[in-house]
Amino acid sequence: MDATTPVQLGRTDLRVTRLGIGLAPVGGLYRPVGDEQGVATVDRAWERGLRLFDTAPLYGYGLSERRTGAALAGRPRDEYVLATKVGRLLEPGGADTQDIWPEAVATGVAPRFDFSYDAVRTSLESSLDRLGLDRVDVLHIHDPDDHFEEALAGTYRALADLRRAGIIGAISAGMNQAPMLTRFVEEAGEPGFDCFMLAGRYTLLDQSGLDKLLPLCAERGIGVMAAGVYNSGLLGNPSPKSHYDYAAPPEPLLDRALGIKAVCEKHGVPLRAAAIQFATGHPAVTTVVIGARSPQQLDDNVAMFEHPIPDALWAELKSTGLLPAHVPTPG
Repeated sequence: MDATTPVQLGRTDLRVTRLGIGLAPVGGLYRPVGDEQGVATVDRAWERGLRLFDTAPLYGYGLSERRTGAALAGRPRDEYVLATKVGRLLEPGGADTQDIWPEAVATGVAPRFDFSYDAVRTSLESSLDRLGLDRVDVLHIHDPDDHFEEALAGTYRALADLRRAGIIGAISAGMNQAPMLTRFVEEAGEPGFDCFMLAGRYTLLDQSGLDKLLPLCAERGIGVMAAGVYNSGLLGNPSPKSHYDYAAPPEPLLDRALGIKAVCEKHGVPLRAAAIQFATGHPAVTTVVIGARSPQQLDDNVAMFEHPIPDALWAELKSTGLLPAHVPTPG
């Protein structure tokens, strides 16, 4: 599987690569990265032929957007797709802080949830300033878990106006759950959402996105960006010290991850390769977006996405009960 193959993003005119880079680590997720390494990581993604870059104001409280913009400065603007997010405004004294961004303290700002209509334009203008760009291609509504009504009535309506005016190319929402994304499809009306970022809910350990969302997206032509494919690390290197959805892994899930790893090793395939390629088996999934915090990690992501996987591996995962029989797999 070629990571750089261009594919159409849902029903939009945007074309993305089968593998994209998630830029939360470039914002210093969990530990500092620094400007030089952050820019070098984005540069390496470009050098390897990746053309989908996904960032957010939240990531490092603006640091990810600034580093991404610095790396993309001077690159041909029509040759890549840039996605960022709305739903949090960065301001001094912002109330919705997270302790997972150690470099963010130096920025002097912090996030505050705001899914109102007017906040969208404010957030977009600030993002464009940090990125040094005059447009973004995809705007995600970022984690509106406790704000559905406001996000639909405010944020979505503002994004629809921006799309109608040709200021953005696609409307999306990015979440760590599938039911609310399903509600967005059902309640937004037409033409509705163009794409979604589904994080952690269509992986080797969690296929809850398959219950309703993914079939609905396939039916409506909504492109899905699969993210969180390692479930915060458990599918990268399973151990009691690993994380599953940012917390300690429940023992049954750890056992399953170790079982999947054993089958992968039997077939000469790294677990990371199976984890990063799994989601591509569903027709609604356009691209896989995975983070990298260094050029070396970026290279590993590409290698895992392109690692050959025999059909027999997927078949054994199903025959041993480690993967449900009805789940579509690559190949």
